[in-house]
Amino acid sequence: MSHKADGDEFDRIARFFAPLAEASDGAMGLTDDAALFETAGGRGTVVTADALVAGVHFPENESPALIARKLLRVNLSDLAAMGAVPRAYLLVLALPEQVDDDWLEAFSAGLKEDQESFGVTLIGGDMVATPGPLTLSLTLLGEAGEQGVMVRSGARAGDVVFVSGTIGDAALGLRVLEGELTGPDREAADFLCARYRLPEPRLELGRRLRGVARAGVDISDGLAADLGHICEVSGVGARLDASRTPLSPATQAALDADPSLMEVILGGGDDYEILFTAAPEREPEIMALGGEIGLQLTAVGTILEGEGVAVEDGEGGEIVLNHPGYKHF
Repeated sequence: MSHKADGDEFDRIARFFAPLAEASDGAMGLTDDAALFETAGGRGTVVTADALVAGVHFPENESPALIARKLLRVNLSDLAAMGAVPRAYLLVLALPEQVDDDWLEAFSAGLKEDQESFGVTLIGGDMVATPGPLTLSLTLLGEAGEQGVMVRSGARAGDVVFVSGTIGDAALGLRVLEGELTGPDREAADFLCARYRLPEPRLELGRRLRGVARAGVDISDGLAADLGHICEVSGVGARLDASRTPLSPATQAALDADPSLMEVILGGGDDYEILFTAAPEREPEIMALGGEIGLQLTAVGTILEGEGVAVEDGEGGEIVLNHPGYKHF
């Protein structure tokens, strides 16, 4: 017997699972990118978990090495959003019959490559058989800094909203892979697809924002939606200026050819950039930080009293997003 879902991901977490976490302050009501708990050494341990499912989060014929690296990187991005340092991970694999040893060899090689790049190691997990689809889950452990971690609940009215890198590349890359976007030339198409298939966790930025930013989240569901997550948990509203959204040349060219793509850019998700808020007087420091680490940081909005996210076009007009972000259910 099947049952229709009655709510989205966040509704279901709040209804069924947040009550199970009430005894832990570090669980933060299951509203953040990861959980925090204190260890005997006094420095907090940060824990996050994410799953990828074939046909949902990556194409069925995707390279095993790329699947492995994306699985690790989306978890690393959660720790980046909190300013934590990743240390180790556990891996759970639910493997259908067609996954053979050659596939697993390539998958493990992809993990090894990114383990070495990001300084993490595998410490355990589980492997089971399934009739399908291929399902992968990774739990990542890291360390909080002496100044603690960034959380979603710290935004205050008057804060400036910043974002790292460029927005919309991954969402357009997915459309290219699915054959829905055919306008970009070969170089632009390859760039957009790479941004979808292999995100770049902004770990150094996250660490450097500790004590500077008030609230942060990584952009997985979409710029507008993830800003909405910060607003909801912080009890504030926000104004997002779509005209200030930082775009790559490939995405800008696609938008120039089809202005309706702005909704995809703002709501498509999978960018895994860091969206964060900070007091206005911190803006010069934040801009200088971007220069130091070689990463574009852009002010894209303002935190307001109230609730919800208003998206404007830069000339005072409102943009209504029919699909403001990715929905899991």
